Amino acid sequence: MKKPSVLVSGGAGYIGSHTAVELIAAGYDVVIVDNLSNSDIAAVEGVRRITGAEIPFVEVDCCDRTALRRVFETYDFDSVIHFAASKAVGESVQKPLEYYTNNLTSFMNIIALMREFGRHNIVFSSSCTVYGEPDKQPVTEQTPRKPATSPYGNTKQMCEDILRDSIAAYEGLKGIALRYFNPIGAHPSAQIGELPRGVPQNLVPYITQTAAGVRECLSVFGDDYPTADGSCIRDYIDVTDLARAHVAAIGRMAGDKNKERYEIFNVGTGRGVSVLELVTRFEQVNGVKVNHKIAPRREGDIIAIWADPTLANEELGWQATRTLDETLASAWAWEKHLRDME
Repeated sequence: MKKPSVLVSGGAGYIGSHTAVELIAAGYDVVIVDNLSNSDIAAVEGVRRITGAEIPFVEVDCCDRTALRRVFETYDFDSVIHFAASKAVGESVQKPLEYYTNNLTSFMNIIALMREFGRHNIVFSSSCTVYGEPDKQPVTEQTPRKPATSPYGNTKQMCEDILRDSIAAYEGLKGIALRYFNPIGAHPSAQIGELPRGVPQNLVPYITQTAAGVRECLSVFGDDYPTADGSCIRDYIDVTDLARAHVAAIGRMAGDKNKERYEIFNVGTGRGVSVLELVTRFEQVNGVKVNHKIAPRREGDIIAIWADPTLANEELGWQATRTLDETLASAWAWEKHLRDME
């Protein structure tokens, strides 16, 4: 019997590569496509080392429908997990047209080709940014979406709408949007992890690079927010926990015909942690110092957000299991692995 197969777009990226590992561990075949614009083929090689699987990789831009069609013609996969997107909040404020063009076009091409080739199930990589600045915490899937505070967040809202409307219009198409909170950490093997190009846009790789001496100083954007220590609060989830949620979502669509054709799930821990608290915990867990300073607030940042993951816990049978300390230790192990490779 043929094993079920999944196309992972953006699979050479941070979350995509970890999800590929978890899919293979769960018995799926995987095909990875990525244009390597903000990722590295080393991540695919890391997935191959961890799993021992010969994973097909195709370098293709999902905005190029002709090139992407050849992938659909070549490989027989049942489902798609769509990660391919530009993802930095701050950068999106500076480059809105690039973000709208890349994130919307790539997603619409995927859905159009799924229709053309009769592929039915898709998991969309959404984000808690769709909630904007929520009125109360924690947020549930029923928390109203608010106007996005960045073009990046707006593309996530728009892609959710594209998916919802496509499923309503096109028979046979099913989708799940996973609203991620803040993924951090690395695979326990230290073979794959977050690999930013140039200056990191996310907090934890900037912390690890500062601790390793690659960066001189970490800027904490704002200490005057209405929180206990004045810094922003986020729900930090281990990337391997997040990856497992995708496996659960794929299994749900393939295995249960009676569920709604379009569903949304929050994927977080349910715990809010401040930026300054995270820096302190990293130092304590790993026995290193992180040189940091307070900088002005950053455009597009919200004050605080964390998840109520109850629906994902109950319906997907998924929950976050790794502790924050384990996750921060894995991030530092990955950073040291990168330094050893130099």
